[in-house]
Amino acid sequence: MARPQAGADSGPPPSGSGRAPARDRPTARPRKLRLRALLVLLALALGLMGFGAWALYGSDWVLVERVTVSGNEVLTEKQVRDAAHIPVGTPLLSVDRAAARHRLKTALPRLDEARVVRAWPHGIGIEVTERKPELAMKHAGKFVEVDVEGVRFDVVPEQPKGVPLLVMEVESSAGLRHFGKERLRREAVRVATALPESVARDTRTVRVRSYDSITLELTGGRTVLWGSGELGRAKATSLTALMKATKGARHFDVSVPSAPASSGS
Repeated sequence: MARPQAGADSGPPPSGSGRAPARDRPTARPRKLRLRALLVLLALALGLMGFGAWALYGSDWVLVERVTVSGNEVLTEKQVRDAAHIPVGTPLLSVDRAAARHRLKTALPRLDEARVVRAWPHGIGIEVTERKPELAMKHAGKFVEVDVEGVRFDVVPEQPKGVPLLVMEVESSAGLRHFGKERLRREAVRVATALPESVARDTRTVRVRSYDSITLELTGGRTVLWGSGELGRAKATSLTALMKATKGARHFDVSVPSAPASSGS
C-alpha cells in the first residue's frame, strides 16, 4: 500500500487538537470600540449637566431682573415686592417660592392669597388676592376692617366707603360666654352678606346685642330686626316683599321670616 505523500491533505485534525480558523475566533476590538463610545457619551452627558447647572445657577443668563405684581388694589406694588423680599440678581431657579409666599402672608394681613411664579427667563411674578372689608369696627379713632370670614385684617384711618359699621354690644349678653366675640362677629358678617342689594346699599350700621339679636340701621332712620344669621335667604326674600308692601314703614322685623312685621310711618 502506498504511503501518503508529504504535504498531502490528510483530513481534518483530530478533535481538540489545534486552533480554530482565524475567521471563527472572537475579537476584542469591537468591545473596546463600544466601551470607548460609552465613555465619550458619559463624558458628554456629565459635561452637559455641569454646563446646565452653571447656566441656571452661576451664569448671568437666567437671573431675576424684575419682580412684577398683579391683583393688588389697596396695597402698592412696592409694599408687595418689599414683603416678598426677592432680590434682583438672584438665580431664578434658586428662588424659594414657598418661603416668599410665607413672607407675604405674614407681613401683609390684607392678603387672602398669594402666588409666586417664575416667568422665564428673567422674571418673578407675584399674583395676589386681597381681603375685602364687609364691615368696619371703630377703634381708637380708626377703623378695623373685617372680611367675609369675620377676620379683622387691617386698620385704616377712615371708614371704607360703602362698608357698614359693626357695633358689638355684647358685654352683658348671656350668650357671650357661650359663643364668644369671634363667633358673634362672624354672624354679623353672615347677616351683612345675605342682605338684598337694595338694603345693603342703605345699611349704615350692623348692631349685635346677642347671637339672635342683630339689628340693621338703614338710611332715613329705618331699622331691621334680623335676628340671628340663620335663614338668611328666607329673611332677605321676606324683607324685600315687606318693604314693597309697606313703603311708609320705618321698622321691620324678619327675625321669623315666615311671620314678618313692620311698624311706624
